[in-house]
Amino acid sequence: GWEGPPPPRGCEVFVGKIPRDMYEDELVPVFERAGKIYELRLMMEFSGKFIGVCVSLDNCRLFIGAIPKDKKKEEILNEMKKVTEGVVDVIVYPNATDKTKNRGFAFVEYESHRAAAMARRRLIPGTFQPWGHTIQVDWADPEKVVDEETMQRVKVLYVRNLMISTTEDKIKAEFNKFKPGVVERVKKLRDYAFVHFFHREDAVAAMSVMNGKCIDGASIEVTLAKPVNKESSWKQHFNGQISPSSENLLGFPNKEDGTQKSLGKPASLSIRLNGQHSPGPPEVERSTYPIFPGIKLTPISMYSLKLSHFSSAVMHLDYFCHKNSWAPPEYCLYSTTSQDGKILLVYKVLISSIADDSQSYFMPEKLCTTVEDAKELAAQFTLLHL
Repeated sequence: GWEGPPPPRGCEVFVGKIPRDMYEDELVPVFERAGKIYELRLMMEFSGKFIGVCVSLDNCRLFIGAIPKDKKKEEILNEMKKVTEGVVDVIVYPNATDKTKNRGFAFVEYESHRAAAMARRRLIPGTFQPWGHTIQVDWADPEKVVDEETMQRVKVLYVRNLMISTTEDKIKAEFNKFKPGVVERVKKLRDYAFVHFFHREDAVAAMSVMNGKCIDGASIEVTLAKPVNKESSWKQHFNGQISPSSENLLGFPNKEDGTQKSLGKPASLSIRLNGQHSPGPPEVERSTYPIFPGIKLTPISMYSLKLSHFSSAVMHLDYFCHKNSWAPPEYCLYSTTSQDGKILLVYKVLISSIADDSQSYFMPEKLCTTVEDAKELAAQFTLLHL
């Protein structure tokens, strides 16, 4: 009920071990001895279960998945406005292989965090089925924030919405048009690319000139690539080694069919498998905790968890296929013998549910000495190309 000016930032404290029979009428007088209270939120525990507490983000954006791919931005916007209030905008990305279709998901921007929260509460039960489809609803993952000082040194552009057929040479030629010889190199992956410049001022100028331009019939989006925050970057240990990739920038592809919840560009580091580089999934907390007597363990499905709970690409790929209502990935193992007689292994990954797409099987061009490494490398390669 506070009606005065907002409280100073950073003035909130957490208090634990409060007697369970003590409530606001007793707590407020105690804490007011230390100073003026702006707000007190008492966590109630009715079930005896352990509770989880996390920082509340002022998020105004929802992720909507499992949207029919033939729906346009205007149609999605109108559907969201029918059942939720405060809709400001809808962000939709074109399909990688067919620019006339969307990727199967959208981001809905609301005027406030409260409006987004109310919309999420209304949409989550699954009663709203636009176009006869049950949609997926969750908070959009906030875009990673990079400090201004770091961004001032960036001389790499992130280019999205390219045609699959567009080559690195074509991209380099297009970006060299406004000033010949400014592009150092181009790295393209599926429908997005990184364009490296020799000088930052040329990168900034090219971004202004090229954003919204058409290359091979596709209207491209150009932004400055965001450097990885080393303390929160994706990493994973194999054979005790970590090796940053040459593309040490945020720029993973937006996943299809409602699986990529971040509007920004997720981090991309590489791990080392028998000396070979490959993009790796986020590191998860591996601490162990004791099971106290009386703790209630609840059976759950692994698919009800978030991606942050999985530490391997194999599990990520399984999760990815499930969320898209695809059949589980099939792994076919192949071997060869090296010149020194060592058995080398590689997996081919088949995803039968996308047989009508441009590619339904994926196999890395690297061989491994162990089955585990070969399977992990194949899963990472598949995720990178989906």
